[in-house]
Amino acid sequence: MMKSLVFYCRAGFETDLSDEISAKSAEMGVYGYPKYTKHSGFIEFVCHQQSDAELLIKKLVFSNLVFARQMFLSAPLIEDLDTQDRIAALVEVAQSFPLCGDIRVEYPDTTEGRELSKFCRKFTVPLRQTLRKQNLITSKEMKNKPVLHAFFLNGSEVYLGYSFTFNNNPNPLGILRLKFPTNAPSRSTLKLDEGFQTFIPTNERAKRLAAGMHAVDLGACPGGWTYQLVIRGMFVQAIDNGAMDQALMDTGQVRYFAEDGFKYQPSKKNVYWLVCDMIEQPQKVARLMAKWIANEWCKEALFNLKLPMKQRYESVKKAIQEIDEVLSKQKLNYQLQAKHLYHDREEITVHLRLL
Repeated sequence: MMKSLVFYCRAGFETDLSDEISAKSAEMGVYGYPKYTKHSGFIEFVCHQQSDAELLIKKLVFSNLVFARQMFLSAPLIEDLDTQDRIAALVEVAQSFPLCGDIRVEYPDTTEGRELSKFCRKFTVPLRQTLRKQNLITSKEMKNKPVLHAFFLNGSEVYLGYSFTFNNNPNPLGILRLKFPTNAPSRSTLKLDEGFQTFIPTNERAKRLAAGMHAVDLGACPGGWTYQLVIRGMFVQAIDNGAMDQALMDTGQVRYFAEDGFKYQPSKKNVYWLVCDMIEQPQKVARLMAKWIANEWCKEALFNLKLPMKQRYESVKKAIQEIDEVLSKQKLNYQLQAKHLYHDREEITVHLRLL
């Protein structure tokens, strides 16, 4: 009986993810309850009916989930694994799965979980070989087949299940790992890089992240986000009262304006990208972003919303509602996605696009 879905998240955000999944599933007429331990880096959502779990794994759109890094349909937690022969128990459970095209052996992104990384890496090879011999996964990786997940909590406990490639995260552990560029002025640069790679499809980046575009960075200093625009060949208006990184200014691609980001207005309607990483209440930032889109001061915006310590999902919903109220009033068509990215901390990244 597979009545559960397992979702990965950043440690400490289990309550927020549980609130989100409970709300999203209820909207679909699916009811269940979340199970989690704080700071564990994952939750289990148990549906009342097996058919409901199978519906969720296909119809709950992963890209629309804010706090989830990964999700898969799971068999009940396998406990007390025989450490001398873990594979036998996993093969027995996997007999009821559809034919899978790949396998991922993973662990929670926590201090304790990461201690399993070496074990999981080594365990993947013999598990894959055995599953192939049993015809439970294809002889070669096939991306049009489900992905089999083995999610180890420790050496003797594992969730085993599967996800669909059209509705999951393709990255191991649900994490897009990026290398920090040594000449970037701050580590916040990785947030914008991850945002671009997450929200802009690969085949559209040449058009929508093109050299020669004009961009505005609100709250730019010292220039971590401006850096990502500059290396893509854009011309940037950097708005802040602080000091910008001199190397960025020396590129000739950046014009600096010592102004309040909430008051600044572009002098021309030639701005394609607006980016913003200002520390302010999420609803206030959301209204500002909606204003830029509504006035057609930009075509696309990518920004962070700093979240409170509690009721984060409620805060996200209110911020998105603020945007919808502004844009719906003018009958504008738009696309919005929000994600708690790997390089985010107490914040989420939102992509807003005028269609």
